[in-house]
Order: sequence, then structure tokens, then C-alpha cells
Amino acid sequence: MADSQSWNVNDVPDCSGRTVVITGANSGIGYEAARALARRHAKVILACRSLEKARAAASAICAGDSLAVEVMELDLASLKSIRAFAQSFHLRNQRLDVLCNNAGVMAIPYSRTVDGFEMQFGTNHLGHFALTGLLLDALMATPGSRVVTVSSGMHRVGSIRFDNLQWERGGYQKWLAYGRSKLANLLFAIELQRRAERSGKVLISAACNPGYAATNLQAAGPKMEGSRLMQSFWAFSNRYFAESAATGAWPTLYAATSPEVRGGDYIAPIYLGTARKSPHRARPSSAARDPETAARLWEISEQLTGVQYAI
Repeated sequence: MADSQSWNVNDVPDCSGRTVVITGANSGIGYEAARALARRHAKVILACRSLEKARAAASAICAGDSLAVEVMELDLASLKSIRAFAQSFHLRNQRLDVLCNNAGVMAIPYSRTVDGFEMQFGTNHLGHFALTGLLLDALMATPGSRVVTVSSGMHRVGSIRFDNLQWERGGYQKWLAYGRSKLANLLFAIELQRRAERSGKVLISAACNPGYAATNLQAAGPKMEGSRLMQSFWAFSNRYFAESAATGAWPTLYAATSPEVRGGDYIAPIYLGTARKSPHRARPSSAARDPETAARLWEISEQLTGVQYAI
């Protein structure tokens, strides 16, 4: 790998002719990744739940310049919306160079998606699992395509409990539920690479960890709970301890564009003391690398979403 401590957003290569889909690109890390790629001449599709917010983000990214930024509606908490997005994408596009599975929810109160899945697991994992499967043909038809799935260091606190995958029994714990969804993201990313290689398909599936970056994620749960104390805590913490969303997007951008990235890689920020440096190839937890758990989770995910992969 190249000198990871010297890599930054200025090293994103020219992306002319490439088509990129980024979920949840109206704010935070997704927005910053979309902005950087659009500025490198990629055609970037902002796949967002709110078209109004996506259009505002697209306008801000372009800032009067003639950039190829499009918006499409996508609600990852709805399989119907995911299927509609995939159908519309295929009608409008012939290729897909990078699918960035970025959108997510974090540590929110217990709720369910419209399809009955626990919200964090359903949105963060199952929604992206279904989306990737429905766009797989476009990815496979595009030379050098990549799937980048955004996980988190919190995957290390997660566990895959197949006997209680959706938290139907026992007390719901929002941070453990988040960790489970992020562990599922990593299991999926690595298993996708395994299956692509076994079927002889040329595809890079990588995962990344943005580190602690100031985004809207931290405030969402406290707002839903009506906790002003926790809203204030996260506002203070984000201001004084977090990196910017732009810096948080570096691992995503590295995974999406660097020629050094290999299939199955987990890209994370490196720290020297308290100083954050550039992305590097990190080692996920042993649970994230377990092929038996990954294979079983894959099978269950196909059953729950109704999306069957062609690899």
C-alpha cells in the first residue's frame, strides 16, 4: 500500500466517465464523498430518502458549476422503495462503477421498518444488501466496479444472534443493535468478495470505517428520544473531539478510488497519538471475518429481503 499517512482528498484521481451511487448523500460523510467525486468529474447519483434535501445538496455540490450530479429517491427502510430505485436506475444508466453503501441510522429508539425489520438492522444491513443485489448486474457489467460499504469501529461491540436477530425477545439495547448492524455490514462486504471470487467475477467489495466524524447521526437518537441533555452532549463532543465530515469521508473515498485497495479490505483512519492521519488497511474483528456466520447471514438476508444474488 502507498504511504497511507500522506493520502488525502487531493489524491482522489480523475473519475471522468464513471458512475457512482452514494446512499444517504444529502449530508455528512455521504455528502462530502459525493462532493469530492463530482469535483473529480464522476457522474454522482445522490440516493436519498428526501428528494428535497437531496436537491439542496446537489445544488450546494455544484455551486454554479456544470457538474454531473443527479438525485434519486431511495428509502432503505422500504423494500418497495429499494426495488423502485433499482428499476429506475436501470432505465437511466448503462453502467455502475461504484456503489457506496453509506446511509444509516445510529443508536435510535426501538422501531421497525415498513417491512417489519428492526430499524437499525433493517436499514443499515438489509436495505443495503437488497440494493446491492438488485444493482449487481450493472456492477458486473462495468469493468473495475466496486462496492464500498460503510461500517464502524462499533462493529466490535456487535454480535450476530440468529436466535434473536431482530430483537424480538429480551430488552432492546440501541448501541448493541447499532454494533450488530455494523458487524453485519462487514460480514456482508467480505462475503460478497468471497462469492465474487468463487464465481470468477471481477468485483472489488471493500468496507470502511470513517472514525469519529461530526455528522447528523449523533443527534438523531437523542432528538427522537426528546433528550436535550444528550443533544447537548453530542453537540459539545462533535465540536471539540470529532473530525469534520469531510475528513471522515476520506476512508470512503480511498476505498472507492485508490488502486491500492483489494477486495475484502477494511479501510480505516490511522491515528498517531491523538492526531488523525490518512486511511489505511485495518484488521476487523475476528467475528467480522467468520465465513460460517457470513454465509448464514447471507442466506437469511436473501430470505428476509427476497433478493437473490446471481453469484
